[in-house]
Amino acid sequence: MISLSIGKLRGLQRISTSRGIFTCLALDHRQNLRKANPAFVNDIVLSRFKLDVTAILAEYSTAVLLDPEVSAAQAIAAGVIPKQAGLVVAVESTGYTGRPTARQSQVLPGWSIEKAKRMGADAVKLLVYYHPDSPTAGEVEAFVKQVADDCRKYDLAIMLEPLSYPLDPAAKKLSSDEKRYAVIETARRLTPFGVDVLKAEFPLDIVDRDESAWAVACAEISAASVTPWILLSAAVAFETFVRQITVACKAGASGIAVGRALWQEAISLDGEARFAFLRTTGCERLSRLTALCSELGKPISDFYKADASFDWYKRY
Repeated sequence: MISLSIGKLRGLQRISTSRGIFTCLALDHRQNLRKANPAFVNDIVLSRFKLDVTAILAEYSTAVLLDPEVSAAQAIAAGVIPKQAGLVVAVESTGYTGRPTARQSQVLPGWSIEKAKRMGADAVKLLVYYHPDSPTAGEVEAFVKQVADDCRKYDLAIMLEPLSYPLDPAAKKLSSDEKRYAVIETARRLTPFGVDVLKAEFPLDIVDRDESAWAVACAEISAASVTPWILLSAAVAFETFVRQITVACKAGASGIAVGRALWQEAISLDGEARFAFLRTTGCERLSRLTALCSELGKPISDFYKADASFDWYKRY
């Protein structure tokens, strides 16, 4: 059991259910959305899409994950984040610097953990591109620790999203075995740096259909991570994600962060067609995912406790 600060624990409570399970609506995407719909090159159009999705779906989630560039402040100003939903704000720049086989990440210039705290975020999300055997692995580890230290300073919960990649310049993606190694070893190496929630990739390639192997690999993430972990959707088909969630939560996951698997069809829609899709298919999907995670997920109370002695404020 890890002793967590009052501020961090309150943040995790705000972005999870009363039982301590996460169903986070992920809308922090930037460049991949612009690639998916050329109209989103316009910040106003991209922001409108994110606010439309938030307005309809956030009430069915425990939290909404937004970016600081076109959606976090805008969603607050527009009043589309329901009071019962927490707010997680991304801190990283979109994309990466460095070579494709030695990737590096950075905090968005002009943005900071202090600003995220001041604007009312319940937690922040940091995305890093990481491979345990990359030449930049040590630099990424130091970067994660630095950001986690800043979160500790401002008593703000941090959700870490490490994305794996192949070290072979000729490979477009990791093989299933390589991905399993990378995802599990990443959990082992990065979660001890002060991470509060790990937002993990599914640990096998989607072409691997053996659910017994899924269960073993997900259990290995649970064993490797010192913090609660949640499954990201990575734009897989919705029904595939349902199967992945079922296996992952039974193996120790604490919920999900779901983006394109939930709302990707809405990217090409506009106006009333977009709202109609979100109000029907979108709401039905997210309600189903929330019920599934609530039933099967491992609560944060299995990981964290806090010191609430009567003199705590003197040491805070």
